[in-house]
Amino acid sequence: MDTAERVLAYGGDWLDRAAALRTDPARLSALLCGSSTVVLALWRDRCLVDADGPVRLTAERASLVRSAAGETVFLGLDGAVAMFAVDLSALSERAAVEMAGAARSVDVRALVGQLEPGAAAVQAYARGLLHWHRQQRYCGACGAPAEAAGGGHMRTCTGAGCGRLLFPRIEPAIIVLVEAPGPPGRCLLARHAGAAEDAFSTLAGFVEVGESLEDAVRREMAEEAGVAVTDVTYQGSQAWPFPAGLMVGFRATATSDEVRVDGEELLEARWFTRAELRDRVASGRTLGRVDAIDHRLLEDWLTEV
Repeated sequence: MDTAERVLAYGGDWLDRAAALRTDPARLSALLCGSSTVVLALWRDRCLVDADGPVRLTAERASLVRSAAGETVFLGLDGAVAMFAVDLSALSERAAVEMAGAARSVDVRALVGQLEPGAAAVQAYARGLLHWHRQQRYCGACGAPAEAAGGGHMRTCTGAGCGRLLFPRIEPAIIVLVEAPGPPGRCLLARHAGAAEDAFSTLAGFVEVGESLEDAVRREMAEEAGVAVTDVTYQGSQAWPFPAGLMVGFRATATSDEVRVDGEELLEARWFTRAELRDRVASGRTLGRVDAIDHRLLEDWLTEV
């Protein structure tokens, strides 16, 4: 099974997003008050958790919490169970934790290894959507306040004569495993600005307006590492709502061994053999973030002959 066919962290279509319900306010209101409904509470992009993990508010507590919530958004259906998320960012951290009956707030990325894949995906989904609401309070065209609509999946400008519809923005980025042009088998890893002395990872960058994903791969590799690449091949994609990313994984082959880092985003880059990477793993180093697609790209490369 290739990378594109396997479920990566924060993805997997675990939840029925039930888009048709978003345009039915009466139905959503009824679901929100349902005895089996699950309401997740977040505070400034962090999950509110207790000893058992992310808190799932009871109907009674959810009603209390919603009175203090910045936004309440409909996430979808888990079988017959409706799922919502509330944002308590307007409160202090202590007040939010107490109101939700939680013990503390935690970044979802710190929880991913402790949660079932579906639970991690839903938490990240809620995080990204609530973050967008906090950042999109006003219309970018006329400056008037914007109100949540569509179950929290859009906002509507309230400006007279405007009425612009605003939707969550996705910021696509490419992440690339670059292979050397000839034997022995080697891949290019780089140390990014701000990274620890021996922290190497794959190369990545944001897609710009007016370019394809493949164009972005070629441009980013040339700009950051001075490497021209060919044979750009899609490997898979990953939801990365931190806050609104979509990571798109590729492989590519360099046309030469020469590397010239830009000295700004990348401080150094060099070629690693499979034996060198296996030695790094054996010494306790991780290959990229364990919850990110670059980890999968490197793992796949290591399994090849």
